[in-house]
Amino acid sequence: MSKPCIICVAITGSLPRKAHNPAVPVTVEEQIESTHAAFEAGASICHAHVRNEDETPSSDPEKFARLKEGLEKHCPGMVIQFSTGGRSGAGKARGGMLHLRPDMASLSVGSNNFPARVYQNPPDLVDWLAAEMITHGVKPEIEAFDLSHIHQAGRMQADGRLKGPLYIQFVMGVKNAMPADRDVFDYYVKTVNRLLPDAEWCAAGIGRDQLTLNEWCVANGGHARTGLEDNIRLGKDRLASSNAELVARVTEICHRHGRPVATPAQARKILGLA
Repeated sequence: MSKPCIICVAITGSLPRKAHNPAVPVTVEEQIESTHAAFEAGASICHAHVRNEDETPSSDPEKFARLKEGLEKHCPGMVIQFSTGGRSGAGKARGGMLHLRPDMASLSVGSNNFPARVYQNPPDLVDWLAAEMITHGVKPEIEAFDLSHIHQAGRMQADGRLKGPLYIQFVMGVKNAMPADRDVFDYYVKTVNRLLPDAEWCAAGIGRDQLTLNEWCVANGGHARTGLEDNIRLGKDRLASSNAELVARVTEICHRHGRPVATPAQARKILGLA
């Protein structure tokens, strides 16, 4: 299989703290340094959140601007993807950084359960975020926590609320949401290929499911996501030393399956980015 595999590194997220793993980058400077190492290890997309000094989630556009500036300087060509997820802010604050024109931004097109709450993505907010992405030339990454989200993304592309071709990420292993189930994964891939044949897809596995989803994606022609946002361990008894170490594990999987690791230029071509 000669198709290059895009590796996305989700560097920080909103939940992991340094008390869980000291390698979790919190400040903008730490995030830039951690991403640079992951970039050199083979990651071509950085999925980015920002934090406050006390490690709580933030949606501060100024922090996103400093992060974007640093990544452009130290990781030339890397695809920068901002999170518009609901843990970092509420309402339109979730998209308050889109005017900075990152290459991409995550977009959840429907609601679902999380471990202790409902992850709310009401239709009017989804439509506003999608419109902002079109206005500022930002490519969405559709985060599909449920089969209905793939169908909804297809409807939004068909009626012009999203510009294709789409990039769809299956999120599996979140407690109270979709588990890492192989039959479901295969059906997700089949559904994307049927409804959105021009789309590219990847998957994110949470915790111990990260490695499982990395294997499934690489072996089946998709792209892969790794990083300390989703998983802080390299194994049951060992914390990951860095985002770069998790990226290196995916590159090894790619080599085992005969998949070249996508360079930033190849990732941009596959995703239709400038």
